[in-house]
Amino acid sequence: MKIRIYRWILKLVKAIDQLPKDNSSRIMANQVIRSGTSVGANYIEAQCASSKKDFINFLHHSLKPANESKFWLALLRDTGKLNKDTASSLLIELDEISRILGASLLTAKGRR
Repeated sequence: MKIRIYRWILKLVKAIDQLPKDNSSRIMANQVIRSGTSVGANYIEAQCASSKKDFINFLHHSLKPANESKFWLALLRDTGKLNKDTASSLLIELDEISRILGASLLTAKGRR
């Protein structure tokens, strides 16, 4: 999973580097880079958690920016700043990552 998230982040960075250099693109790019990279950073922290409570907490903190990233990617797509195919590819993979994180969270909480 960490490799999958890492590869998604690499694709995100490449896509963001292709955005126009106008002010609104720069602002949205900063937001999606922050939230997107946070998915990976918090997932890595979850893997190194010192307790089940910490593990659950970091998984939760990985899922939240994943959902935020979906918003920014959709906004970039819908404003025409990001190529629709690129945005779609990133969103599909992020949706799958989010579903896995959500399922892992439920399992860790004992609700599955």
